[in-house]
Amino acid sequence: MIDTIGMIFIGLGLGFDVLGCLGLVRLPDVYNRLQAATKCVTLGTCGILFGTFLVSGGFTETGFKALIAIVFLVLASPVAAHAVSRGAHRAGIKLWDRSVVDSYAEDKEGEA
Repeated sequence: MIDTIGMIFIGLGLGFDVLGCLGLVRLPDVYNRLQAATKCVTLGTCGILFGTFLVSGGFTETGFKALIAIVFLVLASPVAAHAVSRGAHRAGIKLWDRSVVDSYAEDKEGEA
């Protein structure tokens, strides 16, 4: 039963990873692509790792490593995406033409 639930988590994780990769190809600018990478791929990879935890038998050596990887992924992925998007904005990479809000530009105006 636990193996089946683990395989379901792995399948859902693969689905989210595929959607995140599709977003990386289809979305118009670097900022939208970062959102797809951060949300979909983080959730998908965490699902795969949690499924690995369940399939491996719980708190075994492999399961414990999967849980640690989930924690590091959840902590590091949003921070990395924020750093890349802030660097892209400071480098002058333009937003998509139909973007509505530019919070970084508003913050920059408030600093002056």
